[in-house]
Amino acid sequence: METTPAPPLAALVQMTSGIDPAVNLKTINRAMAEAAARGAAMVFLPEMSLLLDRDRERSAAHILSEADSPWPAALRDMARRHGLWLHSGSMPLLADDGARRVNRSHIIASDGSIRARYDKIHMFDVTLPSGENWTESAAYAGGDTLAVVDTPLGRLGLSICYDLRFPELYRALVDRGVDIIAIPAAFTVSTGEAHWHVLLRARAIESACHVIAAAQSGIHADGRATYGHSLAVDPWGSILADAACETNRDSAYTLILAAIAPDAAEHARQAIPLTRSRSVRAVPL
Repeated sequence: METTPAPPLAALVQMTSGIDPAVNLKTINRAMAEAAARGAAMVFLPEMSLLLDRDRERSAAHILSEADSPWPAALRDMARRHGLWLHSGSMPLLADDGARRVNRSHIIASDGSIRARYDKIHMFDVTLPSGENWTESAAYAGGDTLAVVDTPLGRLGLSICYDLRFPELYRALVDRGVDIIAIPAAFTVSTGEAHWHVLLRARAIESACHVIAAAQSGIHADGRATYGHSLAVDPWGSILADAACETNRDSAYTLILAAIAPDAAEHARQAIPLTRSRSVRAVPL
């Protein structure tokens, strides 16, 4: 009697990344070792996993072009050694013009090859009711290209943090055949408390995709606070795993696992056939 293979496991790594990339890399290496030991097929890191520092002068010495940065090579080596696919979350790199930075994700296969890159499209330029003011575009250039890649978990569409608020991006990814969406983040506490869970579940439901959102959490060395609650959500909108808001102080990370059922997206799309039902006709006022 044949048995159905167990669905592949996604490992979400919740971090409190700081201003020292070497320390962050050691944390990532420990997390990947744990993920491998627990049977994960792919590891997902949070936004700015390698360096989280809003002091632009202090961080400048670390920000290099991808060709010159040691970070991609370090992550590629980890993927090979641990035998895991890896989503880097994101890292700050110099843009091609050398004037500004890009917030870039990498998908790295278990053989160490880079299979996809994605530069965050939507810049976080906001003034929040809490009084926080963020002007990401002052230092970062937004990307202009969608990224889709086949992985052991399925066909993955890439996005980062503030992209979450733009559903048209996810509609475009679904049109390119994705059944999983990655949304690594460093959400503020105030916006996280108000919007994190509901937005992630909405993106999963409206796209009928798994959503995997590894997040930063806690008080960081640069003084900011992030919301945590790394989440995996299935295509029906059910939460598969939630890392809550605490990072394990002994290991400097928290790791949660989520089983990614390969037929879940198709079942959700058969139950509610949005593609078939969608109409371009104007709704009369």
